[in-house]
Amino acid sequence: MEEIQLSDFQNNFYNIIRSVSRSDKPVLIADKGKSLVKIVPVLPSEKNSWLGCMIGTGKIVGDIVSPAEDSDVWEVLSE
Repeated sequence: MEEIQLSDFQNNFYNIIRSVSRSDKPVLIADKGKSLVKIVPVLPSEKNSWLGCMIGTGKIVGDIVSPAEDSDVWEVLSE
């Protein structure tokens, strides 16, 4: 992982962020030999829309085909 000094980051932050985004490789920002922050690219799944974010989280319990009530309760079905 590439390590960049804080002073270099302050002077070139736009170019560094673009580089991280394009290369998909994180960069470590350090100051006086001490690690401060890691800049990581956004994963492709995080870039997608919120639509479908709950896929695979539901669970079917019981019969989902038959009606919840008898047909006698529904006036529409009695005709």
